[in-house]
Amino acid sequence: MKNAMHAVRILFLLSALPLASQAGSVLNLKHQPTAQEKCCVQSAAEPAVTTNYDAAAYSPPRKVIVGTIMHWFKQTGGLDERLKKASELIDEVAQESAKKYPGKGLDLVVLPENAITMGRFPAAKNRAVPLEGKVLDTFGKLARQYKTYIVVAMMMQEPEKPDVTSNVAVLLDRQGRVVGIYRKVHPVISPGEKGETLEGGVMPGSEYPVFQCDFGKIGMQICWDISYEEGFMRLAEKGAEIVAVCSASPQTIRPASYALRGKYYVVTANLRDNLSVFNPIGMMVAQVTSKDSNVESRVLVHEIDLAYAVVSWSADLDNGRLFTRKFGDKVGYIYSDREDRGVFWSNDPKIPIATMVHQLNQEMDDSYIERCRRFQDAVRGKTP
Repeated sequence: MKNAMHAVRILFLLSALPLASQAGSVLNLKHQPTAQEKCCVQSAAEPAVTTNYDAAAYSPPRKVIVGTIMHWFKQTGGLDERLKKASELIDEVAQESAKKYPGKGLDLVVLPENAITMGRFPAAKNRAVPLEGKVLDTFGKLARQYKTYIVVAMMMQEPEKPDVTSNVAVLLDRQGRVVGIYRKVHPVISPGEKGETLEGGVMPGSEYPVFQCDFGKIGMQICWDISYEEGFMRLAEKGAEIVAVCSASPQTIRPASYALRGKYYVVTANLRDNLSVFNPIGMMVAQVTSKDSNVESRVLVHEIDLAYAVVSWSADLDNGRLFTRKFGDKVGYIYSDREDRGVFWSNDPKIPIATMVHQLNQEMDDSYIERCRRFQDAVRGKTP
């Protein structure tokens, strides 16, 4: 069936040539690599970051090992007990990482929403704690111990305004320093004795920051934010390559859709039921679930590569096996026969995945889609 589709596509393109010539357009049926595509990038002083699939493919491999945590923190005592439990779970993530990817080390750990401040008191100000002190000391030590970035989710007393509470995700670097803070833009309405509030008195944030890490750019969203697409799209516009979602809701459909539309990886951490990693074509590439959402703790560790290429179906791609025949274990990929495309990456630091794509006379998704668009406009003589 697919071979027939491919033949029809070629016949259509060939039959369109006279019409296109009459329209005064110069058509190039064969993709000609640009100077950038022909070169083999040997180093990446600055990570390639863009909302375009193709640009990331020109840098050498950028492997990132991400870990994410599921635990129903509401049943875990006060602050000290929660910090102890979170520390134990990060220890577990590190152990799983060492077992699954020996010698590589963690790059990012994500905690679920309100991990250390959930429940107990209706009023947000009674749940909130300062970042400085026990919280930063605990997670800073873990970041230094495992040489990893950590996203800590909590109700935070604003340092300059202790009467103001924000629902936040705090990004720490490998030395335990604060890289930046995302304040939840869309806290949910909650009932109270004196009427409705936002999560018991949370001040909503107003910005969607993207933070530079040593492996690439990361944005963060928190739980109910997932119901509002503008935050996820704003992160894409700012060049996010990973979006960490600290949540209390184990959703999968919306995170998958945002990964596809934003063309980035989405990593979810949840209080219950589900941990997932979605790739930039919206495929779930890793998941763990829980049968008993109120008791069981789980962790998920998965390696991704931010220097990837998306390649769609062609007759000779053979669902990705064309790459394996040529490059063996120097290439990796996840291909979906159902979605007719895959995400490909290089395992050779000297050869970017873009070089492999062009050596095999394949075409990356964004380039091919845009080339088809130009061809269609030329055939019809106008842009619809």
